[in-house]
Amino acid sequence: MNRNELVPAVRERLRRLPAPYEAHYGVLPLPPSEAAIAIGTARASHHRATEMLGKVDAIAAELHDPYVISRTLSRREAVSSSSIEGTNSTLDELLTLEEEDVDARAEARQVRDYALTLDRFLPRAAEIGPDIFSIELICELHSEAMRSDPDYPDVPGVIRGTVNWIGGMGIATSTYNPPPPADVTACLSDTATYMRMEGMQAMTQSLITRIAIAHAHFEAVHPFRDGNGRVGRLLLPMMMAADGRTPLYLSPYIEANKADYYAGLKSAQQRLDWDPLISFLSDAITGSVEELLATRAALKALRQQWLTRRRFRANSAAVRMIDILVDYPVTTARRMAERLGLSMPATLTGIGQLVEAGIMHERTGHRRNRIFAASEVLALLNRPFGSEIMLPGKA
Repeated sequence: MNRNELVPAVRERLRRLPAPYEAHYGVLPLPPSEAAIAIGTARASHHRATEMLGKVDAIAAELHDPYVISRTLSRREAVSSSSIEGTNSTLDELLTLEEEDVDARAEARQVRDYALTLDRFLPRAAEIGPDIFSIELICELHSEAMRSDPDYPDVPGVIRGTVNWIGGMGIATSTYNPPPPADVTACLSDTATYMRMEGMQAMTQSLITRIAIAHAHFEAVHPFRDGNGRVGRLLLPMMMAADGRTPLYLSPYIEANKADYYAGLKSAQQRLDWDPLISFLSDAITGSVEELLATRAALKALRQQWLTRRRFRANSAAVRMIDILVDYPVTTARRMAERLGLSMPATLTGIGQLVEAGIMHERTGHRRNRIFAASEVLALLNRPFGSEIMLPGKA
């Protein structure tokens, strides 16, 4: 870590690391500020993102749908957030795993754990509000998200007792050194206290600014041996939900713009310059809302196209299945029967009609435990972030 890249206020927070790293120093991040943060070059991006948050809230209220689109977006978030950390899976693999956990790769199970952690904790954040944030919660998030990682050297959810560093091939070439192990708990307490909004920040800072400050501080503390990035990104939609806003999944945008993301964090942590990170997260919010709205419109158009592929009886099993294929584009007959309250014969008849229409296809080749997929939904959701949407031609 190059001390010359640290502003004086950060250099004053350097602490010598324990052996065998006593030649190096870690940074005790300053407690998050409750004061108003001057926004300069980020002002236009911040204003646009604020408008987008209001727009998506209005849509969610109109639809009585706090998640706006589908469980599949939370799965896409899990895939992207894990990919940023080098744990690679695909949306298709994840959705298949959730239907049948047979011979699944450890990486896919890790991504599934991230998605299930979102499922569990987002509603709690919306219900409890900022009071949900605590050291215990952060440790629980880590425990849930990292429990299937066979290579994690510690107990998931336990604060690190060792030195770690960010960037470089080793501590000698690192870009940033988090605090020594003995100081981690106190620094993480500062993060959680700030996120509970017990001070003036509720009145002096916007939600976007608070997200930027909390995220930078948490990542600067780096409280675990590994998995800090995952937990930090889990906290982003949780902060939105706790604030009474529609939670947005920002990891696909972050994955597509990683260099700017890391540059924003570096600016905030080393120079206390908040503009780059606030601007980045503002653009991430705007881009994510635009992507969400484009995806919603495309899925609606795809559904209308499906209904023209054959004659469907109104309210038939097949039509009811079409209505939930966005949520379950990889599914089984049992899942469909349970979700829709259908008998198995009716379910199989409906699936057969969708297969005939080219809306679903069976992918196992088995007579039993068959898995069906709506490949056109998967293609739409799997496309690179922000890329043009190409709907299939009518059959």
